[in-house]
Amino acid sequence: MKTLLTNTCRMLLAATFIFSGFVKAIDPLGTLYKLQDYTGALNLQGIFPDWLLLACAVLLAALEFWLGVMMLFAIQRRLVSKLILAFMAVMTLITLWIAMFNPVKDCGCFGDAVKLSNTATLGKNIALLLASSVVAWWPRRSFRFVSRTNQWIVTNYTAIFILATSTWCLYDLPLFDFRPYHVGMDIKKGMEIPEGAKQPQFETTFIMEKNGVKKEFTIDNYPDSTWTFVDSKTVQTEAGYEPPIHDFSIETLTGQDLTENILDNPSYTFLLIAPRLDVADDTHFGDIDRIYEYSLEHHYRFLCLTASTQKDIDHWRDITGAEYDFALTDETTLKTIVRSNPGLLLLHHGRIIRKWSHNILPSEEQLSKPLEQSEMGQVPEDSVPRKIAIIMTWFILPLLLLTLADRLWAWTRWIKEKENSNKYINFFKRKRNMRKKIVAGNWKMNMNLQDGVALAKEINEAMVQDKPNCGVIICTPFIHLASVAQVLNPEVVSLGAENCADKEKGAYTGEVSAEMVKSTGAQYVILGHSERRQYYGETAEILKEKVQLALKNGLKVIFCCGETLEEREAEKQNEVVKAELDGSVFNLTAEEWKNIVLAYEPIWAIGTGKTATSDQAEEMLAYIRSIVADKYGKEAAEDTTILYGGSCKPSNAAELFAKPNIDGGLIGGASLKAADFKGIIDAWKK
Repeated sequence: MKTLLTNTCRMLLAATFIFSGFVKAIDPLGTLYKLQDYTGALNLQGIFPDWLLLACAVLLAALEFWLGVMMLFAIQRRLVSKLILAFMAVMTLITLWIAMFNPVKDCGCFGDAVKLSNTATLGKNIALLLASSVVAWWPRRSFRFVSRTNQWIVTNYTAIFILATSTWCLYDLPLFDFRPYHVGMDIKKGMEIPEGAKQPQFETTFIMEKNGVKKEFTIDNYPDSTWTFVDSKTVQTEAGYEPPIHDFSIETLTGQDLTENILDNPSYTFLLIAPRLDVADDTHFGDIDRIYEYSLEHHYRFLCLTASTQKDIDHWRDITGAEYDFALTDETTLKTIVRSNPGLLLLHHGRIIRKWSHNILPSEEQLSKPLEQSEMGQVPEDSVPRKIAIIMTWFILPLLLLTLADRLWAWTRWIKEKENSNKYINFFKRKRNMRKKIVAGNWKMNMNLQDGVALAKEINEAMVQDKPNCGVIICTPFIHLASVAQVLNPEVVSLGAENCADKEKGAYTGEVSAEMVKSTGAQYVILGHSERRQYYGETAEILKEKVQLALKNGLKVIFCCGETLEEREAEKQNEVVKAELDGSVFNLTAEEWKNIVLAYEPIWAIGTGKTATSDQAEEMLAYIRSIVADKYGKEAAEDTTILYGGSCKPSNAAELFAKPNIDGGLIGGASLKAADFKGIIDAWKK
């Protein structure tokens, strides 16, 4: 249930972030204008330069898109889920402010693609905040679409793709045009209000005075003539139908309305759109002049629409030599019409035929014949499928192919490992009886001398009375060894130490050498335990030295290896275990190897109550046996006893020991109680 909930929330977040980031990324100027709205609402206009806000617009859109793709592919699950949670927390606070004070009409979450009310936006963000909380709580439950090995491809390619897309749309025009002034739109029809459409409602209040007293009245309770009119105010009480285009108007510099004249023109009209001439790009004025001359030659109208002052218009004429006429239109409207300053619009009888950025204007070849006879003079066929095909070709398809290839590679690797595992399992299953079965207890730093001797006696008596079906070893603290050796029957219970020094002898206060351990009567020593590696910094070289000294003094070595939880989750358990064996014991000769007992201990299962499943344990021990076979041959691998250590208990020992490659256990806490320890030993009789 948790997995289903997590992945449902994950897909919701991924879809929202990808869509939100993409529609803003393909319209960087639109995102810039929205950021300018926010700075204006906060009275911060003019503090931040436009280039900085534009950079923020591009990076914000790229970040959203990138986070969405990372969430979709479950890449860096913990980091990405926390980033999205933090992002949604901030955005929810912002939209709460917007919903309460209404500083902007639209938050711009989905650019111009989807318009939401401020209240709806707040509700949407609360839902996404809850979803992000779920994913951040259980990030590991998100299943991967691509392996950790290949996730860098998705990470980098996504960033490159979205930044390249934004850059191109900034240079040209938005890849998709969600605004009402898109190619093919009839502006005049876009301004029409359908018959029967809901009309806006207004209420007028009249302020009247009588005998020095002022009161407010509505039309319904308008007073008699004894009251004197003072003032009135009208407010809109209910919104009505608003046509897609409601703000388009053109005036000459002298104030004459040209709107109808332009929209009713049966021929072609070129409109140069320049919201602000003082910051407009003037590098392509030669191309603009060439189009103006083309329009004169073919008797097309050419007009520059701007919201600039007369001073800025005159300056533009001075630096470009412009001879075309200028007219005035609202700045916001001009910015909505075309995302370029300047941009070019081609109208035919009020219908938008073409739109161009100042960076990509019609070529000389396109202007070689009249518009009536050229392709440029016609509304282009629907380009949406072509644009979707471009996105599929350059982004979706490559990632899809990568995902399929990655999964196929992972599957074949799994099959190969399974085959190898089965090979070794079957091989060793046939010869299993040759290996010694062992249950070894590791008391660690527990029991005083008296309690330790008493426990050893109890274990020894239990083994003498009920002979075990396996080898039994108890590994005690140094102070117990000599005393415990006196109460054990070595025929049924062997004695081992928990450690030995990496020095033969000398001025090493507090250390106990392998020779000292052997002199107590001990037969075994535990080396390489994870606690020694973690707490005392024992390295592969130190352990290598300890193993050599132990063998030199006639001790058999129980050598431990295993991975942490992070290494297991990163699927690095095999390479970790192999590295530990390579560094400390794989240097031994074949003869020396006969005195080695291996103990696989998943560190994440030691003393935690967690236990690797019997299948997980079997898989790892089969792998360990396979690398022993690679090093010393199959026969030596067959003869090697490999134990499992990690929260082994009487309740699960039988299941673990039933696996063909598990030869017993290295027991921690359960070895401190004779009954529990015997219960594990008795698992070999089942």
